[in-house]
Amino acid sequence: MADVRERALEVLDEVDLSEPGREELRDGFVYEMLIAHEHQHNETMLQLLQMVDGYEPPLAEPPPAEVPTAGPESVAVAAGAYEVGAPARGFAYDNERPRHRVELAAFRIDRLPVSNAAFAAFVADTGAEPPLFWERDGEGGWIDARFGRRAELDPAAPAVHVDHGQAEAFARWAGKRLPTELEWEVAAAGSDPDAANLDHRAFGTRPPGAGCGSGCDALGMLGDVWEWTSSELAPYPGFEAFPYPEYSEVFFGRGYRVLRGGSWATRRNVIRTSFRNWDLAERRQIFAGLRCAEDA
Repeated sequence: MADVRERALEVLDEVDLSEPGREELRDGFVYEMLIAHEHQHNETMLQLLQMVDGYEPPLAEPPPAEVPTAGPESVAVAAGAYEVGAPARGFAYDNERPRHRVELAAFRIDRLPVSNAAFAAFVADTGAEPPLFWERDGEGGWIDARFGRRAELDPAAPAVHVDHGQAEAFARWAGKRLPTELEWEVAAAGSDPDAANLDHRAFGTRPPGAGCGSGCDALGMLGDVWEWTSSELAPYPGFEAFPYPEYSEVFFGRGYRVLRGGSWATRRNVIRTSFRNWDLAERRQIFAGLRCAEDA
């Protein structure tokens, strides 16, 4: 790893950012992008390692932050115009820009992500396939068999290792739906219909289990579990590929579903409310769960 980093730094030192056409790469963008991309691959490697039979990581998975269990099942987000996407300044990927205004109808979004207990009830009622790494304990309950361990499933923890089809099926069973990615971002940013000054909230980060800011009491939207949305990855209006088309543009229009929020395994410099993750609908090894929404 040290050798790879040393070679990468040597290449960066040779890049002349004063050349015409490279203005946007100044101010440390290249370094931030390389670090963020490496941190994203840290999570990808952990996803794969947990699939190795008998692998046990040196550090245990941190438990989700304690959140209040008492409260409404869902919270309301008012209809109105909202700003979404990353602001012009600061590091962000091309698919997060440009920041733009959208009109949303009123909706409700669940205060918490779907728990293991709720997903187990769905499996029991419908006969649906359980999340990856769930195993029966012989007494009607479930065992969490991730990372070479066999531990009793925490009923209050967010359900994880759910694919998009499972997420949609749960939402239908609950009489709800998955949120769009724009609904998710607005709720995470604070659900303020007067969105002219939301830049700092839409681009900020919060610790795992934290609330969503003023105007919306949804919890655990950043850093607990990736949350599937109903949206397919597509460019924002006015999108421009940067610094190369292969990062985002080649994935547009190919059926990739957007995930939002970040998981316990996501490095904190990657997590922000405007960050758009995406994957194939059938993927279950990712640390993904869901949160339901419904029309108001």
